[in-house]
Amino acid sequence: MTTDTLQDMLAAVKNGELSVAEGMNALRDLPFRDLGHTKFDFHRALRNGFPEVVYGEGKTPEQVAELFCLSGAQGNILATRVSPEMASHVQSSCPDAEYSHLGRTLTLARHPRVWKQGEVAIVTAGTSDLPVAEEARVTCDILGCKARIISDVGVAGIHRLLTCLPEIRSARVVIVVAGMEGALASVVGGLIPQPVIAVPTSVGYGASFAGLSALLGMLTSCASGVTVVNIDNGFGAACAACRIASA
Repeated sequence: MTTDTLQDMLAAVKNGELSVAEGMNALRDLPFRDLGHTKFDFHRALRNGFPEVVYGEGKTPEQVAELFCLSGAQGNILATRVSPEMASHVQSSCPDAEYSHLGRTLTLARHPRVWKQGEVAIVTAGTSDLPVAEEARVTCDILGCKARIISDVGVAGIHRLLTCLPEIRSARVVIVVAGMEGALASVVGGLIPQPVIAVPTSVGYGASFAGLSALLGMLTSCASGVTVVNIDNGFGAACAACRIASA
């Protein structure tokens, strides 16, 4: 149930094209349906404009497939942290579902998206940060924000970043994805006026502590106004960026 579908249904009831009983039946499952293993949220798009999102890790392929099949008539759906085996199982029931091996995301888009103004630039320090960046890109896409990835422009070769500044500055919101010491977020935050959302990644050797060093570096950034999300949380960064883009 989206804002558009609810408005269409209420208008149909008002115009006599749909009976009150039929309208009540359509609303019967709001705001969620209890599947036993999951309480599927039909009301999310009405509350915050976001489609249903499933965290795939820890769920069985059968559970995720049931959620995707249920979402078909209701709206779009995104699953993150999806293994190839899980994706294959879901696609056997929902062949229109699209899987990103790089970002480990699975999406099913049955309703047209209303694209928000402006784009999101997703900037990565290294190629190893691309899986997190791709999760962010796919999330932006399903939420109706156009996004592009600018990869491998970390501080080890700062000249690479400087050549991309015109492209980065043309974006409405910038997501910076970096591991190691996470310095790229501070550099970008000091060079552009747009909102910067920093994503620390677990990329790095031992003392990076699986992303903790990058997280602390970003939290203590000397570039004012840089916002930080959790380690490897490309999904969360994309949600924040889309909220900003739609404000």
